[in-house]
This record gives sequence, C-alpha cells and structure tokens, in this order.
Amino acid sequence: MSVKLVASARRIVIKVGSNLLSAEDGQISEQYIADLAAQIASAMRAGREIILVTSGAISTGLARMGISRRPKSLPHLQAAAAVGQSHLMHLYASQFRAHGVEVAQILLTSDDLKARHRHLNARNTIITLIEKGILPIINENDTVSTDEIKFGDNDTLSALVSNLIKADLLIILTDIEGLMTMDPRKGQGRLIPEVSVIGPEIEALARGAGSERGTGGMVSKLRAVKIVVSSGEAAVIAQGREREILTRLFAGEKIGTFFRPGTGKLGGRKRWIAFFVKPKGKVVIDDGAVAALLQKGRSLLPAGVRDVCGEFKSGDTVSIVTLASREIGRGLTNYSSAELRKIKGLKTSEIKGVLGYKDYDEAIHRDNLVLL
Repeated sequence: MSVKLVASARRIVIKVGSNLLSAEDGQISEQYIADLAAQIASAMRAGREIILVTSGAISTGLARMGISRRPKSLPHLQAAAAVGQSHLMHLYASQFRAHGVEVAQILLTSDDLKARHRHLNARNTIITLIEKGILPIINENDTVSTDEIKFGDNDTLSALVSNLIKADLLIILTDIEGLMTMDPRKGQGRLIPEVSVIGPEIEALARGAGSERGTGGMVSKLRAVKIVVSSGEAAVIAQGREREILTRLFAGEKIGTFFRPGTGKLGGRKRWIAFFVKPKGKVVIDDGAVAALLQKGRSLLPAGVRDVCGEFKSGDTVSIVTLASREIGRGLTNYSSAELRKIKGLKTSEIKGVLGYKDYDEAIHRDNLVLL
C-alpha cells in the first residue's frame, strides 16, 4: 500500500531543510540544489504537481555575512534572512531554468494562513502556479516574522501548505534515514519503515532539535506528519542525501518511513479550524462528553464541560481536552469563556436561567468541531 500511494501521488509537497542545503563550510550547496532540481523537473514532466518548501535563507545569509554560529537576536536573524533569501532563490531559479522549469517565490507568515480570506488567496495563488506548470518555492517570511506570527519551523509550514492545497503526499527530506527506534546521534537505531498510527509510543521515539543551522528535529517532523495524516493524506520522512532520493521514491522504492493516511479526508474549512488558527483557550470535558464526541459524533454541550482555561470570545477557536489533559479536538465556540464558566455542567434548558438568554444549545456545534 505504501509503495502504491507514493508512486501514484500526483500533488506533492517536498520539504528540504537547512542541513541538506548547506555544505560543510556552511555555504549553500549548489550541487545539492542542482540534483534536487533535476529530480523535481523530471517528476513535473511526468505529470506530478510539485510544491517545494525550503529552509536555508537564514543559514545562507549567515554564511555570506561571515557568521558561523546562529545568533539568538531576532534582528540578526531577520537581517540574515534578508541577505540569504535572494541568493537562495537565485540558485533555485538558475538550476530549475536549466531544466525548463520556471519558479515562483512565496513568502508566508502564519497570519497569512490564519485569516480566512488571506488563507484562500494563498491557496488560489499556489493552485494557479502549479496549473501553469510553475514550481512554487515557499519559505517562511523570516525578515518580518516575530514569535507571535511564526510557524515555528518549516516542517510545520510544509504540513500546513500540504493541508492548504490538499496535497496527496508530503515528503520531508532530512539528514537521517527516517523515524528510528533510537536517536542515531546517540546510538545504533533501526529504521521504522511504516507507521499506521502516531500514538504515544511513536511520539516517544522523537528527540529534540537539530543542528545549529536548523530549527527542527524529529519532534517537529512528527508534529508536521500528524497534521497531514489527520487530514487523510500520506507522508514520508527520508534521508535527503540518498542518491536520487525523489526519483527512487516515485518509482516505488521503499525508502525512509512511510506514514499511512488517517481515515477520512477533512474539508477545507475543517482543516482551517483544526490547524491554521491557534486556539485561544481550552475547554476541559468529562468522560461522557468524550464518548459522545468520539463514538457518537455529537456536538459538545455545556453539560459535558468541566473547566474553561484562557480567555476567548464567541467564534474563537478553542482546544477540547480530556480530564487527563489529552487534546481530542478543536472547534469554534458558541459562547465566550466568561459565559462558559457560568453554564459549564448545566443542561441546555438551564442556560437561559443563568445567562438571561440562550443563543445556542451547544457549546461547540458538530459542524464547527474537528476531532484530532
């Protein structure tokens, strides 16, 4: 099944990290970009729609500025991104043009995907480009991003782009074979070739951040993959330095770790609710409400709410968590945090008596709720 899904995938997001793009001296590797361009161009000629999510602007800029260690200061990082982004895109454009492929640069912040109209505009732009046979090359807009509007890492960005355009497959190229039974930097591990469900035991295998040139480790990659498979698509984490890695994957060779898609595909609006808007607070629910949501497909009623964390307004996105603090879903709340605190645990017939009005029976309606 894994070979068939990868080989038959038509719309594919490929993510390349800073470590792969950087040579030993910290400079950008033109040879790596040349090899990548040749493989992607070949896939596009075969009828695949490719979107490339690239890191490397900051590390490229640092190298060109003569800075060997990644600074912690945000202005220094933004300055490095400004220097590196144009050089990185020049290399991509020249290498892809040699294969007859035009490229387009798209720089995003999380705000661009959080606001619904900008979210749709970004999607329409990317779809138009791939329909015209142009390769979108996407990076976070590091020159203006702050902690409040950052995706956090380009693994997350690649997953959100995959969700945005409903890609069939996300391929994350990294500097290890895939998901291992042990961190390869700490000992001899075994590759896990396929994962059906990303449960606690799989998440426990992930370790911390990568090298000084990058920001993501296996933790961020698993988080990204979980977003994709939760929406009903497949993902692969593979060693990006393997010879002809993309060509071999598309030919059906088993390389890296394949993650099976979850059951059922989410529609565009529910993807937006689940992954693109950061929750403003948490709604803690009891075991009966958990069963009603997970097993019976019900809406969340105030009677099942045990606690309310954070401050939010009606219409905001909130996280739905169990008494054991496990997040099981996200949704758009019908009531503010102040209102929910007053009516938690109450029957719907009691809401008006407490608030003086009852606009909704449900705390979160099923149509506005996504299970994770």
